[in-house]
Amino acid sequence: MGIDLVAGGRNKKTKRTAPKSDDVYLKLLVKEEKNIAVIVGSVTDDKRIQEIPAMKVTALRFTETARARIINAGGECLTFDQLALRAPLGENTVLLRGPKNAREAVRHFGKAPGVPHSHTKPYVRSKGRKFEKARGRRNSRGFKV
Repeated sequence: MGIDLVAGGRNKKTKRTAPKSDDVYLKLLVKEEKNIAVIVGSVTDDKRIQEIPAMKVTALRFTETARARIINAGGECLTFDQLALRAPLGENTVLLRGPKNAREAVRHFGKAPGVPHSHTKPYVRSKGRKFEKARGRRNSRGFKV
């Protein structure tokens, strides 16, 4: 039995000192609390996040609960008009966007539909009983995988 150096073998301090993710947008957020977050889209509430810091956010739309939580935390919800007056050249702002793979079209990418362990959504013209739901899916229609 050797020492697993990859899992922090001889190192007693195994906590992360930097974000593990290679997401460039996540790295933009580290130590950028002074900046104004700019989102060209809607800001919605996420109940999984227990407490949020005081932050300045600019967006096209805010849901009622998201706006209330940001303001209660001591932050600000700005419109693009207010941002243009406050930072005409975009200084101290960071432009953010949502995940690229959240699009519905991405569900169709990957292993071919019908291949074992594939969760790819097939392109079908109709969602009826005979379409992508017959052979290989039920015993009464030839075989079932």
